[in-house]
Amino acid sequence: MKKHFALVLPLMLVLTLVLGMQTSHAVETIKIGVLYPLTGGAAAEGRELRAGAELAAEIANSSIPEIKMDMAKHVGIASMGGAKIELIFKDHEGNPTLGADQAKKLIQDDKVIGIMGCYHSAVTKTVSAVCEEMGIPMINDSSTSPALTTRGFKWFWRTTPHDITFTQDLFEFLKGITEGKAMGIPAIPKAQIKTLAAACEKTEWGSQVSETIGTLSKDYGFELKKTLLYAAKSPDLSSEVRSLKSAKPDIMLFASYASDAILMMKTLKAEKAGPKMIWGQDAGFEAPEFRSTLGDDVIGILTRTVFAPQVGQVKDVSGQVNFLYKKNMGRDLSGASARAFTGVQTWVEVLEKAGSTAPAAIQKAANTIMIPGDQLIVPWKGIRFAASGSDQGQNELGSGMIGQYQKNKAGEIVMEIVYPFDVATAKLIYPLKGF
Repeated sequence: MKKHFALVLPLMLVLTLVLGMQTSHAVETIKIGVLYPLTGGAAAEGRELRAGAELAAEIANSSIPEIKMDMAKHVGIASMGGAKIELIFKDHEGNPTLGADQAKKLIQDDKVIGIMGCYHSAVTKTVSAVCEEMGIPMINDSSTSPALTTRGFKWFWRTTPHDITFTQDLFEFLKGITEGKAMGIPAIPKAQIKTLAAACEKTEWGSQVSETIGTLSKDYGFELKKTLLYAAKSPDLSSEVRSLKSAKPDIMLFASYASDAILMMKTLKAEKAGPKMIWGQDAGFEAPEFRSTLGDDVIGILTRTVFAPQVGQVKDVSGQVNFLYKKNMGRDLSGASARAFTGVQTWVEVLEKAGSTAPAAIQKAANTIMIPGDQLIVPWKGIRFAASGSDQGQNELGSGMIGQYQKNKAGEIVMEIVYPFDVATAKLIYPLKGF
């Protein structure tokens, strides 16, 4: 009897372990709710974000070993038996209240295990509050208001750099121009580019950008002669443009979504505003419609970004993913689509490490994850979230770039890298012409 029991007990233990493994791996799909502006004034950016996220999920759910990232090496989440990622998209229309309501529905009705989004910082603010209250993990791929990671939230992580980083890049770029570091032009005396004027749309994002520009202008010794906030989706920006023009700044700075950015540039040209430089805080300045609508008028305009196709020249994985994206969409990855791709990739790596969809397991994995830079399509050192402190949940290893619209030898309008100076891909066009 004892001998029989001794044989049965190990068998029971094995069966228990097997059944336990089968139970833990029983999840066939892992639902993640994704909130983007798919209609409204930022719909152009929303479409880019969705396309980038969908490509990342497609790669995660397939096996494409040629792509040099771990996510492409196996089908689904290996630590959960190959469970597939299912993205459930919702359109928040740029409305913070609607975004919060949709987040609740995604969690309660669609049973998502986490949230990603939301591009608009104002929407991310309300959605992340819902997630915090309900104990649901949220990975923010594309909102850049610095305030989002100063709230001490336990269920919020942000992969993208925020606007303090991006705006500091601008002032380092201007400082470098005065020191002769820009490719193709001699050092420009600071007196020739010292005066600035800024116009930002007055939501959470634009207001924070405006405040940051004001602070860094003083820190770097530039004179901010005019700064204004305007209502997003404005049908007319003539008074704003005239106000900027009256300050006679050397450089004009903007934080605008696509429709506003296009209208602002058209109005600047009509008013013959005459700045030596125009810089945009990504968003509308990198939307495909910005380039296609304005045509040659975009040449020489600067924008901060996290991605340009030329990154593929130094990172194989960037070129490989950009090739697939261009095959699907007929255009290169943008900063928006690249950040969305990276957001989904981060979700995949966090889930792989967690080995579970339990919120506590995801939280622990996110707080300890380290994704090396060579895994990413963006030129960052990696992804590692601050576990505590004044910037809790912020990726500490992200960085930005400044691109400039130029024409290549084939006559195509492309985004060239002009900062950081050591990875610049073209000579800087200065001063700006046509405005």
